[in-house]
Amino acid sequence: MFNFHFPLGRVFHVLFFIIGLSLGFALCFYLKSISIILKTSTISTSSLKAPPLLLQPLSPPPPLPPPPPPAASLANNGPVEWPEVNKKNLLHNMEDDELFSRAMMAPRREVSNGKEALPKVAFMFLTKGAINLGPLWEMFFRGHEGLYSIYVHPHPSFVDSTPESSVFYRRRIPSKAVEWGQATMIDAEKRLLASALLDTSNQNFILLSETCIPLFNFTTTYNYLINTNKSFIGSYDDPRRVGRGRYNRKMSPSISLSQWRKGSQWFEANRRIALQIISDRKYFPLFKEHCHPPCYMDEHYIPTLINIVSPEENSNRSVTWVDWSKSGPHPGKFRRNAVSFEFLNQIRFGTNCSYNGEEHMTSMCFLFARKFLPDTLRPLLQIAPLLFNSSVQI
Repeated sequence: MFNFHFPLGRVFHVLFFIIGLSLGFALCFYLKSISIILKTSTISTSSLKAPPLLLQPLSPPPPLPPPPPPAASLANNGPVEWPEVNKKNLLHNMEDDELFSRAMMAPRREVSNGKEALPKVAFMFLTKGAINLGPLWEMFFRGHEGLYSIYVHPHPSFVDSTPESSVFYRRRIPSKAVEWGQATMIDAEKRLLASALLDTSNQNFILLSETCIPLFNFTTTYNYLINTNKSFIGSYDDPRRVGRGRYNRKMSPSISLSQWRKGSQWFEANRRIALQIISDRKYFPLFKEHCHPPCYMDEHYIPTLINIVSPEENSNRSVTWVDWSKSGPHPGKFRRNAVSFEFLNQIRFGTNCSYNGEEHMTSMCFLFARKFLPDTLRPLLQIAPLLFNSSVQI
């Protein structure tokens, strides 16, 4: 019995030893595997990290740009903020309210040493940008200093590069963007009138565009305007849809249909009528409220206003010729091939009209013409001696 159990006990010891040894090897291998996995994970994670940033001293931030100029609107009567380089070229820096107030207080005539100053004609250019036909106007004005004044109302974004030798140098006034047919067009015309009224020697005021040309020399034009007792504002009753059809009954009773008028935007006014236009506070608000396309303010406001307040002082015609022979909302345009002395002479003497009363008829009805595009400058300069060197009897 003893001999049987002794060998069996040794067998169990050996068996337990082998099992323990196996468990030890297995546990050791498991722990090493865990260590390798952890190291690999650490290396992978560290390889994804960005390298440390090197701290550098911060440079000061660039200065902020100046704020943009405020957008022009009908509610804002102040001028557009001009860049400093352009302000030097402006005739004045007044806002609309101050400008109109000063203009309305300006005397009717300038008196020096008990004598009235020599009257001047104010040429007011309402433009989009450059006056491309400027050299022709330079010829027109040359030698007549003291008899004219010039005022230019371009788009506010226009960059002015007028040379100091030009008659247009520093004749620019503060301006705002203009929309065709809208109240902003009348605002611009009033701005030009008010600026010109500040010079009390200005007695006549003519509105022009960059596409306008003079048809006669300065002396003939000056005498025609200064020596008349009438203004030249197109104002007529048009029974068609494009005339009476644009009348809004909400304007009544201040403006009746019988008072409603249509006419050309391009007018000539004496000083008294110019003052009436810029001082109007009764009719202009009605037009701003009730005259919108297809009612165009530049065709109806001033013709209707003058028909109400001073019809006896108006000749009911414009002295600026335009071509309405083709249908459409805009007059015809002329390029260089259309320009000839015969063509311009037909405009100068091709119609009959009254001057200073119905009893005095003349064939000289237009002093200016439009729309002449920039490429007409060269042929116009060639024809200019024929236009400007002749004396014409009114």
